[in-house]
Amino acid sequence: MPEENSVAPAQSSSEAQVRREKLRTMQQEGRDPFEITSYPVTHHSAEVKEHLQELEGRRVSVAGRMMSKRVMGKASFCHVQDLQGSIQCYVARDGIGEEPYKDFKKYDVGDIIGVEGEVFVTKTGETSVRASAVTLLSKSLQPLPEKYHGLTNVDTRYRQRYVDLIINPEVRETFIRRSHIISAIRRYLDGLGFIEVETPMLVSNAGGAAARPFETHYNALDEDVKLRISLELYLKRLIVGGLERVYEIGRVFRNEGLDTRHNPEFTLMELYQAYTDYHGMMDLTENMFRMLANEVCGSTTIVYGENEIDLGKPFARLTMTDAVKQYAGVDFDAVPDTEAARALAREHHVEYEERHTKGDILNLFFEEFCEDKLIQPTFIMDHPVDVSPLTKRKKDKPGYVERFELFINGWEMCNAYSELNDPIDQRERFALQDAAAAAGDAEANHTDEDFLNALEIGMPPTGGIGYGIDRLVMLLTNSPAIRDVLLFPTMKSLDK
Repeated sequence: MPEENSVAPAQSSSEAQVRREKLRTMQQEGRDPFEITSYPVTHHSAEVKEHLQELEGRRVSVAGRMMSKRVMGKASFCHVQDLQGSIQCYVARDGIGEEPYKDFKKYDVGDIIGVEGEVFVTKTGETSVRASAVTLLSKSLQPLPEKYHGLTNVDTRYRQRYVDLIINPEVRETFIRRSHIISAIRRYLDGLGFIEVETPMLVSNAGGAAARPFETHYNALDEDVKLRISLELYLKRLIVGGLERVYEIGRVFRNEGLDTRHNPEFTLMELYQAYTDYHGMMDLTENMFRMLANEVCGSTTIVYGENEIDLGKPFARLTMTDAVKQYAGVDFDAVPDTEAARALAREHHVEYEERHTKGDILNLFFEEFCEDKLIQPTFIMDHPVDVSPLTKRKKDKPGYVERFELFINGWEMCNAYSELNDPIDQRERFALQDAAAAAGDAEANHTDEDFLNALEIGMPPTGGIGYGIDRLVMLLTNSPAIRDVLLFPTMKSLDK
């Protein structure tokens, strides 16, 4: 049986059968709507309403999906929904002709129509189009969900996003906003002299992040390859090549679980800038988030759930050790070694693995006790080298690196480094990652000889950063789950 509020298959719906009969009759009479190839749209619904003073009394052509129809004898009202919203149309027998009016009365909610006519305002003050011609542009063979119940089943909404977009205007607005966010990011970075590039999705060595890759086989080369988990290593090759400021917005793939903030394929934006460091990346990030809030939300103060978040103030800056000291009451600067860190973990009921070192355990303490406290924008700086294989060490604190993560609403919003450009140190770090992989860490990086060769050619001091676009869209649209900002989120097949 179909799920509640889902769209039933045509063969199980008597209404769907009626619609097919209507289509068959029209086709037999030589009026097949699917033979129409175009329609001369002059205005969208919002344009008509916004420019009423200019357009009242003038002829326009609008087109979209008929979302309601009210027949009252010789005259009817319907609402046509397009990209910008909906507009009422007044359709009368005397306005479009007797035979066309008979046809119109047989049209169904969900049909796509074109309406040509004069703009006017009804007695109740609603901007409308008085039709002089109505054209059926596409016949809807499946009934939409019931008008007053809508499409509310969450699983069905995600599986049938096309219906979700029709029925729920707030969903359509979220994805329009998503497009605006990405466009604004591009304009911002282009204005700073960055160039947008594209790098491979199928790679022999999936590096640049701690994640388990998807694997596939390249038939033509008879080689196993992986889907990328990051954009980092190829973009840094371009810094070596002298491009100086590059960014990429693209899909990456991580073979991990599903929850409200994770989807196995998601959109990542990474940028790299020569001759700067992680402090430069903090300034760029703070300015970009502030710009996006103003442009998308109209204010640097935004609301997510129950939290009011101020992106207008300078973002807080806190080292990871200070954060753990503040929220967990543990000073890792006073912890002498890994054994002492493990003892602290047991005392505080923090789970760890035998391969974990002092730096790993510090990071686990941060995740356990600190992340959910960071509601207002906070840069968490200076991570342990143990969890940062691609990052430059701090001169004054060799066990730590020049890295930050931005947290807002308790979420990690981005991850940035002063990039490691020492090929000798990088080779040693890769060796440690290889050892971790051999010990069972499926998310460890592996030695990338071509990347090391690039570093040996020479990479300038560089700052780099990665942003999860989907999580950013969640924040700026007050969306509760990542699936709400992905048009087609990953779903388990219904036949599994």
